Amino acid sequence: MKAADLRQLSDEELQTKVKELKMDNFNLRVQQQLGQLEKPHRFRANRKDVARCLTILTERKGENATPASK
Repeated sequence: MKAADLRQLSDEELQTKVKELKMDNFNLRVQQQLGQLEKPHRFRANRKDVARCLTILTERKGENATPASK
């Protein structure tokens, strides 16, 4: 997924997407252990997608934070 596509999603949708990607990674690891994995490059792609989602969520938290008053 591209970051531009992910930025259009809401926070809840991004969190759901992270959960789905992590579950997909788990399933890929199970397939690898069973010798049934056909596309090993998906590990790396999923990890990067998870990182993109988490980065966008963190950026949004930073935008919503109020600056500390002195």
